Amino acid sequence: MQPDSSTALDDKGLDLTELDLKIVSLISIGKHPTSGRARRAEQDGRAVELGMVLAEATGDKQNLTVIHAGDSQLEAQQAALRSYAGMGLGAVRVLQMRDSADAINPLSEYLYKHAPDIILTGVHAESGESSGMVPYLLGEALGWPVVPRIANIVSIKNGVAEILQALPRGQRRALAVRLPFIASVDNAAPAPRQSAFGPASRALMDQKVSQSDVDGVRNAWSELPARKRPKRLKVVKAKTGAARLKAATAKPQGAGGKVMKEQSAAEQAQAIFDLLLEEGVLR
Repeated sequence: MQPDSSTALDDKGLDLTELDLKIVSLISIGKHPTSGRARRAEQDGRAVELGMVLAEATGDKQNLTVIHAGDSQLEAQQAALRSYAGMGLGAVRVLQMRDSADAINPLSEYLYKHAPDIILTGVHAESGESSGMVPYLLGEALGWPVVPRIANIVSIKNGVAEILQALPRGQRRALAVRLPFIASVDNAAPAPRQSAFGPASRALMDQKVSQSDVDGVRNAWSELPARKRPKRLKVVKAKTGAARLKAATAKPQGAGGKVMKEQSAAEQAQAIFDLLLEEGVLR
């Protein structure tokens, strides 16, 4: 599972034709941030795109396996999974389980049995817990290294992959990691190709019923729509000590303010409460 042939970038791109490379891309059912409808998850689509590029570089698209672990019985879930297949996949493998089940054990058992060289995931899901812990829990179960937030895989030589890791502000870090490994794909990776309806409808949904323990901790949670974050009050930015002193002692310029000295503590507290409501800090 650790190839010895050397590969590198040339004028035609990444060439892995001499390698028997097995790649797995893990996918989940995404959720549109506005409408809430099921869709192809953005980061998982990039993981599939990177996996397809690597598989095409080996000369055999069958070297890529796309796996979804979870419930896929609803029509919307089927459509979301087929949107991945519309990128040009012949099949999507589904480890069918209840929505309340924990996917880590079935995934780790499947991956341990089939022993891929590279596992690609998104940084975090768009629905469910969205904790981003799946690659780390799989790495712990399999004993493999985990590389977070990669932007690309540049080359593979003597069983070692050269990876570009995405950093803030568009920066990149070059890393070398030995196969096999798990990597989460960042938004800085190449965007997924467009999904076509024809290949999506013709693709095989290879479903396999998997046994998994119920996630009791998750079942005890309750999900609520996210609330808008409170608006922060304006903060005076001063670079020098004199400017900070002036800002602290200067008379407020805003209209409608008042100084309360003689009022009772209850009246002063009510005034502060009303101000916080007006500024949107409290809702």
